[in-house]
Amino acid sequence: MAECVVHPQGETRGLGGARVLVVDDDDDGRRCTAQLLSKFGAMVAEAAGGEEAIEAVAHQPFDVVLCDIVMPDVDGIEVLRTIRDRDLDVAVVLMTGAPHVSTAVAALRLGALDYLSKPEPADHLREVVARAARIGRLARARREALAAGGRASPGPAGGPELGGALDRALESLWMAFQPIVRRDGSLYGYEALMRTKEPSLPHPGAVLDAAERLGRIGEVGRRTREATASWIGRAVEGTSIFLNLHSSDLADPELRRDDTQLALAARRVVLEVTERASLDQVENPSGAVAALRERGFRIAVDDLGAGYAGLTSFTQLAPDVAKLDMSLVRGVDADERRARVVRSITDLCHELNVLVVAEGVETVAERDTLLGLGCDFLQGYLFAKPAEPFPVPVWPAVGTGRQLSLLRPTLAPGR
Repeated sequence: MAECVVHPQGETRGLGGARVLVVDDDDDGRRCTAQLLSKFGAMVAEAAGGEEAIEAVAHQPFDVVLCDIVMPDVDGIEVLRTIRDRDLDVAVVLMTGAPHVSTAVAALRLGALDYLSKPEPADHLREVVARAARIGRLARARREALAAGGRASPGPAGGPELGGALDRALESLWMAFQPIVRRDGSLYGYEALMRTKEPSLPHPGAVLDAAERLGRIGEVGRRTREATASWIGRAVEGTSIFLNLHSSDLADPELRRDDTQLALAARRVVLEVTERASLDQVENPSGAVAALRERGFRIAVDDLGAGYAGLTSFTQLAPDVAKLDMSLVRGVDADERRARVVRSITDLCHELNVLVVAEGVETVAERDTLLGLGCDFLQGYLFAKPAEPFPVPVWPAVGTGRQLSLLRPTLAPGR
């Protein structure tokens, strides 16, 4: 394998030291692209073919792989497929001098972040690679979040009466609401949380696990949406309602109807797609999300740091909001590692114009630390427990706990 040479950074800091692998069998084109990206501030390595690229990715980390499609040894689609088998997180941008619809579809299905035609204008190439680098860094931060959180998914419910238990859970299903507050403690909205009176399925995770085993997840989603929609008109005017959505719900035609009670209130609704499940089984998730946005819904990624869905899901959803899982929030005031992960994720989300909600805030010290780390909104027992219908949040006095070294000295104004 030819050695991948890392070019020094140039004068312009547009790419901020992002590590980029440029893959092309055209020596002149590859070197020109590498020099251009280096000028914009990237740390660039080169690979003269698909096999060399696969070897390079296996031995060193990259934020972005910028890869030609037509190459004599291994083409760009196969490079992408091999990378995805090993790593869901590195951002891959494919280039071609002969664009074709079928190739573009294959690239996007395999999780390519973008599909470019050669030659690409320098400014647009810089913009695409810079965005890819930010998302690639966010993916790494999410991996750190998993390690820092250490939270495992609950196991599926069992027993021969699972179907009956789910029936009883759906019959007794009701919605609790928990406030989400701005940085100054004022009310921003509520998260609608599923509750049931079925003792054998005592929490939402158990209900969803049972529904997944029985192939009835769509039924649970529709019942939850109906129950939430019936309350929206009674919430304080102007508040947003956050509603959990299983990834498979994106394929439910009921969600895209314009005549439902939920659709009529769409501009007040933020749909939280949980990371408990992958988007792999959803046909055209980007299109499904676009259709929901056309109706006025906003999109959030829920449980960021607890799920297993990779970079592809984040880019396909293009969320307006990211919700930090409570496994990252709990004890963040006393854990430098957790705080560092939260700050990294928050900064990267803000670069992508994504707002950040910290869930599970229970102490004043956690709240103050999260404010210092730049979180936009907060949610947790410190402000109010989930209740029916709409509890009023409290805002405890500022604490005087330990201040971590990485906190920002000046808090940004509330959004």
